[in-house]
Amino acid sequence: MLVAGDIGGTKTDLAIFSNEAGPHAPLAEAKVHSADYPSLQAIVKEFLAKSQKPVDRACFAVAGPVIGGRVKTTNLPWLIEENSLARELNLNLKAVQLINDLEAIARAVPILRPSDVCTLNAGAPVPEGTIAVIAPGTGLGESFLTWDGARYQAHSSEGGHSDFAPTDATQVRLLEYMFKKFDHVSFEHVCSGIGIPNIYGFLRDAERIPETPEVAALVASAADPSFVIINQAVSPENTSKLCTATIDMFVSILAAEAGNLAVKFLATGGVYVAGGVATHILQIIRQPAFMERFKRKGRFADLLGRIPMHVVVTPAGLVGAAACGLENSGLS
Repeated sequence: MLVAGDIGGTKTDLAIFSNEAGPHAPLAEAKVHSADYPSLQAIVKEFLAKSQKPVDRACFAVAGPVIGGRVKTTNLPWLIEENSLARELNLNLKAVQLINDLEAIARAVPILRPSDVCTLNAGAPVPEGTIAVIAPGTGLGESFLTWDGARYQAHSSEGGHSDFAPTDATQVRLLEYMFKKFDHVSFEHVCSGIGIPNIYGFLRDAERIPETPEVAALVASAADPSFVIINQAVSPENTSKLCTATIDMFVSILAAEAGNLAVKFLATGGVYVAGGVATHILQIIRQPAFMERFKRKGRFADLLGRIPMHVVVTPAGLVGAAACGLENSGLS
């Protein structure tokens, strides 16, 4: 059996899989807050002790660039190595694999079920066309898939750390505001869980959008302000114009960057939006403004209108890690 995990800056999902059940049917699973633990080893050992299921392989999707079997997590103070993991878990050295979390999501795309996605634009998919993936979670991840003649191959990237490109006058002012805080402003700084409070601060401090005292107090005291801002924006009882404006700007930036991926990769096979932030604000992403901003690429607007757009509503990183681990073990 395989233990697989999706290791994010905020939460870690773990599960045990078998060949018979496949990557969509975990035999045991757990979700924990990543920062509550000193290492991935500690999380996995605790999970295996509780599950009491024998495993002989492991595959973990990690937020960060995996190079030579090791990764320094982007939004956690962890250095993870395949060899040390294998020793700690009493597994064969070749039985443990680390992959980038966005590569894992990309690996899941070809095996997603209809219930795993919400389609924003059916479009006109080109068979075997390139597929792009963008995933705002704690950070911003990007990846893509290409057809190799027999199947789709997933490719990781660190595209979320590319330079933020404003698309309107307000976003230009956002960039200027961010330059006072950072010498490099990436899309992750304004299009992720850690980016949402940056937009909120800009709209409050520079654009002078007022906040209700009650919400201001919640945001100021929250361990994760983005959680408060999102919940306020999607709540039917929302009274915060600032939270609403923050998520509206976030969605506009996300749509524009999704469009950037579509033209960079010529993603005629479709664009998939994944990540925890996207699922929490799905009701806003489903509004027409998202696709309108996605298609705003001048002479290529018609092409982008034909590109399918889907939001992934299942834990795709875990599914992709499981699929990778089962495949590489020769079980699937």
